[in-house]
Amino acid sequence: MAMRAGETQQDAPRIHDGGGTAGLPAPGLMRSALGAKWTPGTGGPQRWLFSGIWLIYLIAPVSGLFGHRHGVAWIAGGLAITAAFCVLYVPMLVSVDRWPRFSLTALGGLAALSALACVVYGENWTPLWIYVSAATGMVLMILPGGRRVALRGLLAVTACYSFFSWLSHAGWTNYLIELLPVVLIGVAMIGFRMQIVLMHELASARETVAKLAASEERLRLARDMHDLTGQSLSMITLKSELAAKRLARLPASAEGDAVRDAVLGDLGDIGRVSRQTLHDIREAVSGYRRPTLAVEVITAQNALEAAGVRLDDDPALTLRSGTFDADAEAALAWCLREAVTNAIRHSGARTCTMRLTEHGRDLSLEVTDDGDGFFEASQASHETGQDAPGGSGLRGMSERLSAVGGSLATAQANPGQARPGFRLTATVPS
Repeated sequence: MAMRAGETQQDAPRIHDGGGTAGLPAPGLMRSALGAKWTPGTGGPQRWLFSGIWLIYLIAPVSGLFGHRHGVAWIAGGLAITAAFCVLYVPMLVSVDRWPRFSLTALGGLAALSALACVVYGENWTPLWIYVSAATGMVLMILPGGRRVALRGLLAVTACYSFFSWLSHAGWTNYLIELLPVVLIGVAMIGFRMQIVLMHELASARETVAKLAASEERLRLARDMHDLTGQSLSMITLKSELAAKRLARLPASAEGDAVRDAVLGDLGDIGRVSRQTLHDIREAVSGYRRPTLAVEVITAQNALEAAGVRLDDDPALTLRSGTFDADAEAALAWCLREAVTNAIRHSGARTCTMRLTEHGRDLSLEVTDDGDGFFEASQASHETGQDAPGGSGLRGMSERLSAVGGSLATAQANPGQARPGFRLTATVPS
């Protein structure tokens, strides 16, 4: 029962739980990364079926409701508990990452229903704690503390099972038979949860590697195109201009003037064509070199680490790269590069935070540091023209964003403090 339930869980987007979950992903990233995408090894689209099929074993306690001459209220109460248990159990397991608060509340509801069933209907209902154990192993893994919290939860479930088995006068044989699955299924669910997380992390790593490989190939093609043709076309232009100058200095004659005029026209055409071709190639190379968020984040990580600045980045920066308008992403990538440059060169920051958030149809990139502050950073950014190519400082960023229908906002990150920091927010339509 636990194996199938574990194999069918809603995906866990990969990333990150700062509360000691041994690298397990946080619910927020899990939702954003793979909310609508199936990763092999995590259960597949049939997870609803595979999670709920094990509830068929509730037939045994339900059939006991009709085995004695009890009233309608007695039977209706048992059926109501069973229905409520099923309604909570399946959505909780399937959507634990999408609805973490609901799952935690539903887990408490399952425990309460199991306790009520054991008190009112007796020992036939103690197997409900097997389901509670499976749910505990899956749901508590999303909390800070991960495995440690889940294992403590399993101990609590085992204690509850033992208590209610004693309270309902279950025999030792039944108690021991059910004790093993109560314990082992919960532990197995923890393992399956970790497998789901690892599969998502693997899928994320593959996507990142593929994007970086594609970006590296584009850069290689751009370099080769520029190196192979740029110098040759520049030489053709130069030689044609030099030949035209030499022809212009030849002695005048009737026949020579006609030939010279024709050759000069041809040389002028050659020069214009070569210059236009070189311009077109440079534009193509610039297009190949269009920056992306995924590449800029990795570059920023290396630059900040070398400068001794700690980076707190949002995995969505990499995951959303390539999923929206290329021009808008390029503008955000230039802003990211500019903000990181300012944080390293001018702010004296110790920490740099990057977040990518979605508001309706807009995407906002927010870069915050804990440096010397807004005025110093912005002034330095305006005074130095060494940042993003094609623009200087904040003005260049604002122009790039305006070109794609976006906007730029800057402010102090922590007003009133000795180190007020600097916050840059770039917004583009997605």
